Amino acid sequence: MLEAHVTPENWTILEQAYRNAIERGRPAQMLQSYLIQHVSDPTLWNIVALWSSREALDAYRRSVEIPEGLEVFRAAGVEPALSIFNVVAA
Repeated sequence: MLEAHVTPENWTILEQAYRNAIERGRPAQMLQSYLIQHVSDPTLWNIVALWSSREALDAYRRSVEIPEGLEVFRAAGVEPALSIFNVVAA
């Protein structure tokens, strides 16, 4: 999960950068991805991606110079924080 505060004037840029990234296609092992905005603090945005495995995520991160999600947030002028979670139950 990537997370950053984005100023309102950059929300449209962030959304378009995310849409552009999705249109280019997700990596094969990425099962789903969402751009989400916090309800109580609308300046707080996240990209949540679900991968087939931790190994798939690690392999993707090794295969690219700059992960696509970082580029999305950087287009909006911010540097996101990265958090990695394990799915415990579904």
